[in-house]
Amino acid sequence: MTPGSIDSLENMNLTELVGLVRGLVGEVERLRKENEKLEAALAAAKLENQELKDEIRRLKGLPPRPPIKPSGMEKATDRAEAERGSEPDGLAPRRRGPGVSKLNIDRTVTLTASAPAGSRHKGYEEIIVQDIAFKPEVTLYRRERWTTPDGRMVTADLPAGVIGGCGPHLQRLVPMLHNQGQMTCERIVTLLTAAGLLISKRQVVRLLTARLDLFRAEEEAVFSAGLRTSAFVSVDDTGARHAGKACYTTQFGSDRFTAFRTGPSKSRLMFLRNLLGGTARYAINAAAVAYMRAANLAHSVIDALSGAGVLEFASEADWRAHLRALGLTELRVTPDPVRVASEGAAHGAQSAPRVGSAAPSSS
Repeated sequence: MTPGSIDSLENMNLTELVGLVRGLVGEVERLRKENEKLEAALAAAKLENQELKDEIRRLKGLPPRPPIKPSGMEKATDRAEAERGSEPDGLAPRRRGPGVSKLNIDRTVTLTASAPAGSRHKGYEEIIVQDIAFKPEVTLYRRERWTTPDGRMVTADLPAGVIGGCGPHLQRLVPMLHNQGQMTCERIVTLLTAAGLLISKRQVVRLLTARLDLFRAEEEAVFSAGLRTSAFVSVDDTGARHAGKACYTTQFGSDRFTAFRTGPSKSRLMFLRNLLGGTARYAINAAAVAYMRAANLAHSVIDALSGAGVLEFASEADWRAHLRALGLTELRVTPDPVRVASEGAAHGAQSAPRVGSAAPSSS
């Protein structure tokens, strides 16, 4: 302020001074708002710059940025803000977990607050809330019907997956609740009825049993494909109760599949049959002969099996008939020729080369 301005202020009356002060107050308020905008833009630019730096470090394979611990003054400020901004029930605002950033936001809702006049807007406090909508969806399909000139009735087909008045989602949900969720049929009926579906226990049982052949065929296809394409197969077994009897459950798996087989025995022959996909196939080849020799089977028996006219058998009955024809079932020697020959032939069938894949090795 210059000496001239001081003299001019001294010469002003009260009304002129009040007007001047009001103008200065308005100018200060305008500059303060511009300063707040610049600070917000600067903070956003710093955040974006840090995110870009973190992304560059990630793309270059560098270690992540070390966490910077706040100073004591920042901790005290954060604690005071948390106390002022706590929820009405006394709980602190929820923080985002490490996996929240992986969620896809379906919708964004902006909530307004009732602030008194003169309040300053300080942005938004965000919180991600997960929920699930579990409600029935009832669809009426109106299927066209036509009568052909020759008297036949033609009706439009239902969409794929609709069976017996139940849609594909319900058909997947009921087996999952029963098998993975260990829920009884009564509890499944209670859950679905509470959700608004009109369903009975008989329908739930039908959904659990009507498509067992499809599930079994799919599981067999996965098991066979896993055995054909896997470079290795790991196995393990444990005791189990099935139909009130003591059985064994064998687990087969690799980095591509996992399958379970339960039976009354965990013998080597049963294991080889499982490796064959549960089918009884036998083959007399070099691998089978090597297995029999390693098991100390009599050379005369090996020669009889190798010199037979038929060397491959597609069923248990054909293999047993072949062993009876060679007289091996009547022998009472050690090792048992029937057991060793069956194991060797199953090993030969498992080791036989297949089109498009190599036989897996077990470990």
